[in-house]
Amino acid sequence: MDIKQIQDLIRFVAKSGVNEVSIEQNDFKITIKTNQAPTYVTASVPVEPVYAQAPVAAAQAAVPAAEVPAPVAAGPDMSKFITIKSPMIGTFYRSASPDKPLFVNPGDEIKEGQVLCIIEAMKLFNEIESEVSGRIVKVLVDNASPVEYDQPLFLVEPA
Repeated sequence: MDIKQIQDLIRFVAKSGVNEVSIEQNDFKITIKTNQAPTYVTASVPVEPVYAQAPVAAAQAAVPAAEVPAPVAAGPDMSKFITIKSPMIGTFYRSASPDKPLFVNPGDEIKEGQVLCIIEAMKLFNEIESEVSGRIVKVLVDNASPVEYDQPLFLVEPA
């Protein structure tokens, strides 16, 4: 699954009202969670090769027609955003400690080299720095959640 398919899936989950979607293929697993009230959907992914829209189509097929939102006429152009991904497996933290302020919030301007989050891996706290300057559009992971290698963490509109 490439980044475009993941971004499409994230958009679908955000618009659909579904609380969580998990997809598991041979050597790939992704779980997308939102802060919305839970809506339970079960979808099975075929074993044969999966094409560009198959995960979204499978998830849409499992959602009752009343819950599928109407297409948005003019949404934001996702192609202009840069996705900052996790460089490692670990636990994602938005601040240095519970009593400290968050490193970044949606709408914040960031500079190259600025700390965006911490990922704890094997009791080591690794500061994740931005490789671009711009504006945080969306934080894609909940605080204190486990993250996988190469999992999208932030959407950034480059400066």
